[in-house]
Amino acid sequence: MRKQAGVSLIGMLIIVSLGAFILLLGFRALPAYSEYFAVQKILNAIAKESNSDTSVADIRRNFEKRADIEYVQTVGASDLVVEKQGGKVALSMEYERRVPIAGNVSLVFAFNPTSSARPGD
Repeated sequence: MRKQAGVSLIGMLIIVSLGAFILLLGFRALPAYSEYFAVQKILNAIAKESNSDTSVADIRRNFEKRADIEYVQTVGASDLVVEKQGGKVALSMEYERRVPIAGNVSLVFAFNPTSSARPGD
């Protein structure tokens, strides 16, 4: 007589529930990262278009317009840090995004997007 091998029903339920939880975390994290990459793209585009003659107010308005188009809702133009040096503009911001999972359990993401065109480069 051969000994039975394989996963029991309880073992299979545990594996499936862990997989479902990991998928839940992934699906909840996806919009946060999608928004981060949209902000990164906006900052790079504005930094390439702007020069030291562009006013900070114009840069902030440009960010607001692009953020509306890209559905960026977590951050606004007031969070934008603008640095001007030697004819180049560098943009950056820092923000956190909390994503609720269940009850009082949340994922916290700390983002720090910057434009690739840094002053002094």
